[in-house]
Amino acid sequence: MTNLRITEIFYSLQGEAKTVGLPTVFIRLTGCPLRCSYCDTAYAFSGGEIQTLQKIMTKVASYKPRYITVTGGEPLAQRECLTLLTALCNEGYLVSLETSGSMDIEAVDERVSIVMDLKAPESGEVAKNRYANVELLGSKDQIKFVLCNQQDYEWARFKLDEYDLIERVGEVLFSASHGELDTTQLADWIIQDRLLVRLQVQLHKYLWGDKPGV
Repeated sequence: MTNLRITEIFYSLQGEAKTVGLPTVFIRLTGCPLRCSYCDTAYAFSGGEIQTLQKIMTKVASYKPRYITVTGGEPLAQRECLTLLTALCNEGYLVSLETSGSMDIEAVDERVSIVMDLKAPESGEVAKNRYANVELLGSKDQIKFVLCNQQDYEWARFKLDEYDLIERVGEVLFSASHGELDTTQLADWIIQDRLLVRLQVQLHKYLWGDKPGV
């Protein structure tokens, strides 16, 4: 029997990435091996509830969704996340996976759209980036940078060129870490440098605040 430890399953609007604003079911798995300085989901580090795959699928189906996002924590820290992703794809859902970039993504179902972080230095976890993952990404996937200051921004600019990210993936996302970097300042830098990246804000926080289940 396939079991996963689940922090929450809820229906909301996607707050980030290319499907921003679209109604989506979120499946938040428990546990993460990283401790990023700006983490806003520390409540998912531990606890949660062991649920069977069937129970998860039944709960998801009750919302009659089109879009599903599997997130964490770090969802790939649970081996059975791969089974869950495939089961969701088999049901015809449009599935995305939000991952820190620290875990191997090679076995992720090819139908899944991967939204993968590259951790900048101020996150405190830059050493955990698994750069071999970049070569496994394609046009259906996205790379996200959360930036805390100008040094992080310049580091991200370097990575754009080093890995030819604009050509490799569907979208590159730049976000300002809340309370550390002003989003308008980040926007100004992007425009000034004519970067072909998408500035993103966390829509769900603007609508409902910084809390679980949104």
